[in-house]
Amino acid sequence: MTINHKLDVFAGLPVVDSLELDDHGRREQVAWRIDMDDFEAPIEKFEAALDRVLERCGPAGPTALIIGEWGSAYETAFPIELLVDRAARLTGLRGLFVGEMSSEQCEISWINQGDYTPLLEAFPALEHLWVRGSEELELNLIRHTGLRELVLQTGGLPATVIRSVGACDLPNLTHLELWLGVQNYGGDARADDLAPILSGRSLPALTRLGLRNAEIADEVATAVAAAPVVARIAELDLSLGVLSDAGAESLLAGQPLTHLKSLDLHHHFMTPEMAQRVVDELPGVAVDVSERQTEERWGRYTAVSE
Repeated sequence: MTINHKLDVFAGLPVVDSLELDDHGRREQVAWRIDMDDFEAPIEKFEAALDRVLERCGPAGPTALIIGEWGSAYETAFPIELLVDRAARLTGLRGLFVGEMSSEQCEISWINQGDYTPLLEAFPALEHLWVRGSEELELNLIRHTGLRELVLQTGGLPATVIRSVGACDLPNLTHLELWLGVQNYGGDARADDLAPILSGRSLPALTRLGLRNAEIADEVATAVAAAPVVARIAELDLSLGVLSDAGAESLLAGQPLTHLKSLDLHHHFMTPEMAQRVVDELPGVAVDVSERQTEERWGRYTAVSE
């Protein structure tokens, strides 16, 4: 499966395409999408579109931005400096999503990113950061008290990035979502790389945890079953991966999960009997075991890959 839909809502705000800019006043309380939809577009064209949005949104700039195709994303990393250099005009920015592209525009594992540390340093009030694509993705150790939500959507998330997230000081982060992906596309992490996150020592405010799209879903489920952080998690998401009966058995044999509001396991390789057992043993929990897959033809596969 690939990602071909675009968001209608981001950071709690309706999404408006930058092509819909008009002269009828400022519109700060929307999430502006800037998408060149042209892999041959020069970066100057993207820069001009960004400046048009800033001009319409007043001195504090937009509340949220969604960056789609900025040009040749499969060749050139997103120029983070374009936002950093405009930080004084983006003091109102609270939400940022970089890389919202369909597979027709650029496959998720081809999207070039970069080091997001300078961006987080330049925007201490940023609350929502979503990034799609992991090619050259970096996040160095940083303290950021504004961030509430961090979502990294990848076809293969490097272990170095996961360890960096676990080592960062993010005291107010409540929602963490990591798409672990597959080894063929850079997803070289093992459960041990998640240890600082799962221990509960880092990310003290965390209440929503997603470890999604994982080729090592059974290994992750086994680690989660004994993870101290789960006791204070309200929403647990292990969907889009290759979870089998073995992983589900580990979950049920581990610590109690009946305190959860939701457990998302959709897109899985459990047998119907095991899927029903998970539902039956977690009464009161909204359990999603939809989209059962079979491995007879293709083997096990994550939902989002090439």
